[in-house]
Amino acid sequence: MLSTIRAVVRNGKIELLEPISLTEGVQVLVTVLTDEDQSFWQAASSSTLERVWDNDEDDVYAELLPR
Repeated sequence: MLSTIRAVVRNGKIELLEPISLTEGVQVLVTVLTDEDQSFWQAASSSTLERVWDNDEDDVYAELLPR
């Protein structure tokens, strides 16, 4: 199973920002996102997110939520 876990580098070591249970010796892939990369992907995905989240058709589901 593939998972994406956010992490930061502190004192030269990768520190996970959320807990995860990993088996000792499991291999991981690390993708480095620079500030420029992060800004690009946020801008590239914002129009799609706006279409998904900002539409009147989904208002019907809000009515099903308990209040």
